[in-house]
Amino acid sequence: MSSPAFPSPQGGASLILSFRLHSRTTVIIGSGSLAASRAFAALEADSTVVVLAKGGSASACEELRWRAEHQQLSILDWDALPQSSASEEDASIDYYLASSKEQDISFVCVTDTLLSDPNRRTRTSAERIHGACRARNIPVNTADIPDLCDFSFTSTHRFEDPASGLRTALQIGITTNGKGCRLAARLKRDVVGSLPRNVGAAVDKVGVMRGLARPRDAHESSEDSGEATPNGPTPLRNPIETEAEATTRRMKWVAQVSEYWPISPLAAMSEADMREVLAGEHSSSSSSTLSQVPASVHSLDIRRKGRILLVGSGPGHPSLLTLATHTALTKLADLVLSDKLVPAAVLDLIPSTVQVRIAKKFPGNAEGAQNEMMEAAVEAANRGLTVVRLKQGDPVVYGRAGEEVLYFRAHGFESVVVPGVSSALAGPTFAGIPVTQRGVAESLIVCTGVGRQGKEVQLPGYERPRTLVVLMGVARLPAVVAALLNPATDERRRGEVYPAYTPIAIVERASMRDQRVLVSTLKDVGRALESLGEQRPPGIMVIGWAVLALWGSGDVEVLEEGGEKDDEARVERWLGGDVGWRVREGLPDGWGFF
Repeated sequence: MSSPAFPSPQGGASLILSFRLHSRTTVIIGSGSLAASRAFAALEADSTVVVLAKGGSASACEELRWRAEHQQLSILDWDALPQSSASEEDASIDYYLASSKEQDISFVCVTDTLLSDPNRRTRTSAERIHGACRARNIPVNTADIPDLCDFSFTSTHRFEDPASGLRTALQIGITTNGKGCRLAARLKRDVVGSLPRNVGAAVDKVGVMRGLARPRDAHESSEDSGEATPNGPTPLRNPIETEAEATTRRMKWVAQVSEYWPISPLAAMSEADMREVLAGEHSSSSSSTLSQVPASVHSLDIRRKGRILLVGSGPGHPSLLTLATHTALTKLADLVLSDKLVPAAVLDLIPSTVQVRIAKKFPGNAEGAQNEMMEAAVEAANRGLTVVRLKQGDPVVYGRAGEEVLYFRAHGFESVVVPGVSSALAGPTFAGIPVTQRGVAESLIVCTGVGRQGKEVQLPGYERPRTLVVLMGVARLPAVVAALLNPATDERRRGEVYPAYTPIAIVERASMRDQRVLVSTLKDVGRALESLGEQRPPGIMVIGWAVLALWGSGDVEVLEEGGEKDDEARVERWLGGDVGWRVREGLPDGWGFF
């Protein structure tokens, strides 16, 4: 009888584990933003955190100092640590580890070795730290020095319950094993965006149901029986069943529910629902019918060879394409010349027989790429093709459509401009912000944060009843905020200075699955955006009292007589206590239907 053939292991992967670090210590060396990020991750795993920093608290970043002041972690001055030998560089860490027997140190994270740090720790120093830890069997992660890493960090996301705003037990992590860290972050966003917003709440509810399913002292029963699917027969409820039989039956019900119920019913389960399920008395049936929308007789019919269509793709979500744009992309186009920020979900609608070219509008190459696309459109149209010049949002709202209309006209083509849903209006809406609202915002100004060839632009001054939407300005956030807050006459601002507590929202990748909304005030938004790490273009800024108008129970009395006296208290109620900002991930509830 021949032996079975099993897969051969292929090296290069990681053993991905998850650790609960209650009553164990994580030591972090360094005091910058990466150290703060590592500290937060360890704290969420219930670890004790000790930060070793040259200069102690005085040199630590703002977040670490705040956490130390609130007794979430300890910061020790590296130079004040006792040394076993003053002549040996980095003897402090060796002595610290040797004298910390009362602490159960699980991990050491060296964060001051980043390539971008001008005061980067030397490799010799990092090797000495690594050696001291390895001698005591303490795993080490050394930033930007892979060969001095015993473990690496995944690109991690922890899901929140959209109803309560609390973080749930569900986490995901993605690693490329050093092949593409930035790509890992993008893949993580794609995975997170593809899952329902309430998936974390569903996990927590299943956890509660598991607790109800088994007795406190039961350890042998599990919903995971090793089967690929939980389709084994579930025993019927026996009136005289033993506790062990009852536990087995209940855990099989948990497995069935986890495998087959939609996420939304799981997330919405009450304890009464759970008990009914575990008793075998709950029946749930659901059906959904996708309505078939008949073809519209108003579809755009402008098929004609040798034409150029300037088409707006909307903010990003495919369901926000106009019928005219959808027709142009799916039925009329021979060639699509697309801006780089048009999302894949829209480009995927284009038939595979249609050639698609993406503009190379990278920093420093915008003008050249623009000219290249216009020339390509004319060349193709001269060959009798129908060219769709695809732009994000609306073509004429900072989309340079006017330049292209004139260029194509000068070359013998009268282009057709197909409007799109502008992100200047849709972006705030997806963030729960009405750009105009009775009692809050009576007018709207849309402007850009950057002028032609990267030049600065003049921003409008503060007017309390007005909403300011700034497109293409997030990358220049510090300069924009400085112009708005500068109390002196500023040539970059036309009008009154903005109060420092003025609400602001940054909406990134509006209408897309990985949408992120940051709400804060002008004085805190810079720190808030920095704390989020990498930006997610495209992004827009919404500035003014409309930002908080629909939060919670709403605040639509901003413009009442004397209302400005309550503005600072209004902001405090909105953000809550000493919190300087709030972040919301993903699309609003309900958009999964589109």
